[in-house]
Amino acid sequence: MAAIELSSLHHKILPLFRVERLTVVASRSVSIPPIEYPAELPITAHRQSLLQLVAEHRVIIVCGETGSGKSTQLPKILLESGLGRRGMIGHTQPRRLAARSIAARIAEELGTTGDSRVGYKIRFGDQTSSETLIKLMTDGILLAETQSDRDLRDYDALIIDEAHERSLNIDFLLGYLLRVIERRPEFRLIITSATIDAQRFAEHFSIQGNPAPIVMVEGRGYPVDIRYLPWTDVNRDAEDEDDNYDLGQHVIAGIDNVCRSGGGDVLVFLPTERDIREVSHQTAGHFKRLGLATRVDVLPLYARLPQAEQQRIFHPTGDRRRIVFATNVAESSLTVPGIRYVVDAGTARISRYSPRSRVQRLPIEAVSRASCDQRAGRCGRVAPGICVRLYSQEDYENREAFTTPEIRRTNLASVILQTLTLRLGSIDQFPLIDPPRPDAIRQGYRTLRELGAVDDHDQLTDIGRRLGRMPVDPRVGRMILAADEFGVLPEVLVIAAAIEVQDPRERPQDKRQAADEAHEKFQHPRSDFLSFLKLWRFYQQQRESVSHSKLDRICRGNFLSPQRMREWCDVYRQLREMVVQSPPWLPEQKSAPGRAQRRQVGAPRFSENEDEVIDAGRYTTIHQALLTGLLSGVALAGDKNEYTGAGGLKLFLWPGSGVFAAKPKWIVAGELVETTRQYARTVAAVQPEWIEPLAEHLVKKSYSDPHWSNKSGGAFCYQQVSLFGLPIVTRRRLALSPLDPATARQLMIDEGLANDEMPTTARSVRFNRQLVALIAELAAKTRRREYVIDPYNIRNFYASRLPDFVCDRVRLEKYDK
Repeated sequence: MAAIELSSLHHKILPLFRVERLTVVASRSVSIPPIEYPAELPITAHRQSLLQLVAEHRVIIVCGETGSGKSTQLPKILLESGLGRRGMIGHTQPRRLAARSIAARIAEELGTTGDSRVGYKIRFGDQTSSETLIKLMTDGILLAETQSDRDLRDYDALIIDEAHERSLNIDFLLGYLLRVIERRPEFRLIITSATIDAQRFAEHFSIQGNPAPIVMVEGRGYPVDIRYLPWTDVNRDAEDEDDNYDLGQHVIAGIDNVCRSGGGDVLVFLPTERDIREVSHQTAGHFKRLGLATRVDVLPLYARLPQAEQQRIFHPTGDRRRIVFATNVAESSLTVPGIRYVVDAGTARISRYSPRSRVQRLPIEAVSRASCDQRAGRCGRVAPGICVRLYSQEDYENREAFTTPEIRRTNLASVILQTLTLRLGSIDQFPLIDPPRPDAIRQGYRTLRELGAVDDHDQLTDIGRRLGRMPVDPRVGRMILAADEFGVLPEVLVIAAAIEVQDPRERPQDKRQAADEAHEKFQHPRSDFLSFLKLWRFYQQQRESVSHSKLDRICRGNFLSPQRMREWCDVYRQLREMVVQSPPWLPEQKSAPGRAQRRQVGAPRFSENEDEVIDAGRYTTIHQALLTGLLSGVALAGDKNEYTGAGGLKLFLWPGSGVFAAKPKWIVAGELVETTRQYARTVAAVQPEWIEPLAEHLVKKSYSDPHWSNKSGGAFCYQQVSLFGLPIVTRRRLALSPLDPATARQLMIDEGLANDEMPTTARSVRFNRQLVALIAELAAKTRRREYVIDPYNIRNFYASRLPDFVCDRVRLEKYDK
């Protein structure tokens, strides 16, 4: 009867769901705006063929050269094909800046600016709604959504843009989506890039042995004249590229070279934000000396630039020549309008991880030929262009064809954690385009075991499940979990935010001493992490009492980057928001089912002592929380300023550390940096007794020197405890009976009973001793030595009669009441 009623209920409810779904589809269909395509974009000529391919194939590979219009027009083509009615058309970008700017451009073309039909979602920022048709997002956001929407039913189609970048997130998404298209035949996927290895991607997405179709879209543009200007051509006295090298002078020479060719804006590619600031300053001074300062605008462009400043790049005004200085953020989908000339330094900061040393290196390296070509493609969009490469043609030809995929040069802990969280099985069985090296996989699991995220069988622990739901690096997430448990969350959130951004303290080459003197007041003698807190307190105090412009002047006067200080505040705010908003990472017993939670997170509790910044008790708990994420950063002082780190790694304190003078015996390092030596940076003094309880799952214990104590009536031994080969406990005396009752029993019999030296109230033992003494007295009187009972016989007597659990005086006396 119950089954009949359930079936009847099912048939009543199902039509209601269908009606509701049809209503949603109808509503979304009505909201679709008129779609037009710019005739000048090359991809517009491929519109009909793309519509046909979308109808016939689940996956399409689109190779579009720079300026083809693929990023802005493909979502519109999918919308025209009939997709976007049941679910959204998702469009991923590697960077937040690109996601925002492309969403704004598509909305402008569709006439939907001001509503959410074209929206974007980035980390801690969601500009979408139930009415959204086209959703721009970072690839990390889509990756996070797979946890709650396993088949991505919120989407009719997805565009994965800039796949040539081969970031971890992109590779992971492409593997995940391979399984989605197997389960959802109606789903459509477009993989796009300018320099993609098309055939490999087409084969990766083969269906029934048939590779995905490839569409080649030509770039819009004019010929680009490639010029090579190595340093030896700029500085005739230089014998090689490293001789007296000055990046600023080299860039200025490149800018002068293109400016002599006519009017138009210049895009300069530099490796880091610091280079952008310094070289742009040199360039502004150069034009000022020439009396041309009023005729040029020098503009920076990088990923973390505030949105208001970014808009100066995308909305040029006036008739000044713009010289835009950018990192590789401007290499692909982000288009800077009006560029006629490119000056390419040919380098970028590229993260590389060493599984052996556990050091994440951030060297400045030569970019691949594909990246060089991408950069050259930024000019020639509006007229014939010129690209000046600040390296030789031979250098260019000897470079790698493509950038090494990130999965092959990084710690895989985050990716492995995600595969486990998503229940995708072993990473070596996950369908990645480039499977990672076995040693990198092993190091990834080692990191997760270090954090307590997986057990000895590499299965997720409770900590691992909570970390998998946190949108932060696993090490940072582990610190936050511990800080919440230890009651120091406000302070650790500030420190964690500092770890996630670039150090705001600046040290110009020509003002090092002045910068060091300005920074000295922020240094803490025992902890560089607390130096962050001192700097935070200083900044917040100034922020509350002065204007924005004066705050910037104060920062510059103290050799602090105003922009990085603001970035630090932004990341802190984001981390704090993660904590206070319905945190899914809380332990289950703390979560109230069916009801969103909000946490209260106060401000850091600073000490009244300006130098100490926090009270002594909180020093311990703050650093214990930090240790949970940095256990492999523990090091022990040795001889001649040298430290020994995990696995015997030889380290030296970073000379600029506030802890350098104290040289504490034990330290924990927030980062390891390799230059001419291995340096421990951002370090703090710690106590070895803090480490053991936090690293219980990692430490190795050994025991030595078992011995008997008649005074204590028990056997003892000495314990040694080590972490990654470092002796955190060298000689701890422990009772032997809980560890090795058999040996403890033997020692009690041999040295406590057979030798008749252990004081005891045990009746049988006292009786036996009296009897042995009487026999010995009789033997002495009769001079009959054969009557004497030797220790060997006493030992055998007790060994054959005492139960195995009797291994010390307490148990003996309890047994022999």
